[in-house]
Amino acid sequence: MPPPKSVTARRPEHWSVDARDAEVATLTVPAALGRERVFEIDLRFVVRTPPEAVGAWLSVLFELDGAREWMRRVDAQCPGQTDSLDFHCRRSVPEGRALRLRVTTQVGGGARRQSLRLDAEEVLRDEA
Repeated sequence: MPPPKSVTARRPEHWSVDARDAEVATLTVPAALGRERVFEIDLRFVVRTPPEAVGAWLSVLFELDGAREWMRRVDAQCPGQTDSLDFHCRRSVPEGRALRLRVTTQVGGGARRQSLRLDAEEVLRDEA
């Protein structure tokens, strides 16, 4: 019979921000003392385009700790529906340092912001 799980087992940290239809979203994960952490980071930006939209587009600039991590601009492919840009990465955060995420979005050609979300989920050592 396996030993019982420790009641002090740590749950992974989960930080998120739902900026809805805002142009900019920021998320700061506070520093932790005594340990390095690893986070899975997800970004999702969704727009809606009217059926008659011609030349609609969307773009994202994603910064990690003040440095550009990813940037993309694409033409909307689904007039009358939603379209999205998604990004995923993994980041190690040294002991005593915060993790700062910032997303800036732009739209054009009739596209309208619908949702913008950032998530940072800690990966525990036994999951890495």
